[in-house]
Amino acid sequence: MAGENDISRIVVDRAIKVHSALGPGLLESAYEACLAFELDRAGLGVKRQVVLPLLYESIQIEAGFRVDLLIEDKVVLEVKAVEKIHPVHLTQLLTYLRLGGYKLGFVLNFHCLRMKDGIKRVVSGLEG
Repeated sequence: MAGENDISRIVVDRAIKVHSALGPGLLESAYEACLAFELDRAGLGVKRQVVLPLLYESIQIEAGFRVDLLIEDKVVLEVKAVEKIHPVHLTQLLTYLRLGGYKLGFVLNFHCLRMKDGIKRVVSGLEG
């Protein structure tokens, strides 16, 4: 199983590949499906639309939290197709990291001219 840094490099590489092939302007679901395909093809374990329960006072509550992509049960990817990444998107990712006990996540915004401008990395609850 690959470590978070190895996964990070593959995620960024494959996100750029998908963006180069498709460009901006599609729905998030299209980018998610293509990225999942590429990451799977790279040999990584990929889960889509993973439900994250909320634990409240020792009761598990299904609150509708869903991770777009979970890679190798380690890295959370939130796929966006928005004009701009807003603080709420990073907060959403931070919540998923905390609820799932994950250390690393990315917000990947495919609605930009250059994919590198749409990549935000969050590590252990700190923007990185």
